[in-house]
Amino acid sequence: MSLADKLAETRAASAGRIPPERAAIMHRATDDLRKSGILDRIVPVGKPAPAFELANHDGRRVSSVELLAGGPLVLSFFRGSW
Repeated sequence: MSLADKLAETRAASAGRIPPERAAIMHRATDDLRKSGILDRIVPVGKPAPAFELANHDGRRVSSVELLAGGPLVLSFFRGSW
């Protein structure tokens, strides 16, 4: 199954379990982000991300440069609670 297919499946499953009033809030927030111009400031697909250092779940500083030295790096971003 392709990533596009998996994402479509996830969206369909979410549409069935998220109450319409909450879905409307999420869609409104997404639209607001798009209108803010945030998409003009992201790293384009296929371009390297800038080096960074962040705290991990234990509060320890983690460097992207050090992690990349060990192989590919995958990042996950979570928006948090709505």
